[in-house]
Amino acid sequence: LTGGDIAPLGRDAVTELHKLFEWAKTSRKGLLLFVDEADAFLQSRETTKISEDQRNALNAFLYRTGTESSQFMMVYASNQPSQFDEAIMDRIDEMVEFGLPGEHERRTMIAQYIEKYLINPPGRWTKKVTTVDIGDDEIERVVHQTEGFSGRAISKLAIAWQAAAYGTDGAILDQETFFKTVELHKKSMMQKEEWIKHAKVRAEMLTSDR
Repeated sequence: LTGGDIAPLGRDAVTELHKLFEWAKTSRKGLLLFVDEADAFLQSRETTKISEDQRNALNAFLYRTGTESSQFMMVYASNQPSQFDEAIMDRIDEMVEFGLPGEHERRTMIAQYIEKYLINPPGRWTKKVTTVDIGDDEIERVVHQTEGFSGRAISKLAIAWQAAAYGTDGAILDQETFFKTVELHKKSMMQKEEWIKHAKVRAEMLTSDR
C-alpha cells in the first residue's frame, strides 16, 4: 500500500481500509502491512489542509490501529516523517533512519548500476554501451562527486549515462560525457533542494496565517 493510493478512493477509502484490516485479521500467522510514502496519507490534521474524505479515512485508520495487535504489524516508510499526524507518531514504537549511502555504499551501487544499465542492460533489444577512457580511477572520482546522493539519485545518474550514450552513433559513453552528466545531476539536485525549501517556507506561512 502507498500513501497515494488512498486519496483517489474518495469516500470509498473508509470502506476499503476496513476491508484491508478485516483481511489482515484472517491470517493465522500474522502479517506485516507496509505503507510506502506514508506521509501522503497520514499527514497532520492540525497543520495540513485535507479533504473531508481524507480526514474520514485517516480517522478510520487510527481507529483500526489504536491498540496493540498480534494479527498484524504496521510499517511506515517516509522521507518526511515530521508531517505525520500526532496520533500516528504516538502509535510508532520504533523509528529506524536509513541515511544516505556512504562512500563504500556509493562505490558498490555505482558499479552495480553501470553493470545493469551500461554493460548488460536488461531487455532483448537494448544495446550495450561502449565506454571510452572510463576505468577504476574515473569511477572512484564519481564516488566522491556523488556524496549526498540517495540510492535513487545514483540509479537515475546511471540511466542518464545510458541515455547520453544512446544519443550517439554506436551507443558510446566517453569520459567527458561521463563527468558532465554527473555535474548536471548535481545542479539538478541543488535546484530541487531550493524548490523544497521554498515550498516548506510557503507551507509554514500558510499555517501561521490560520
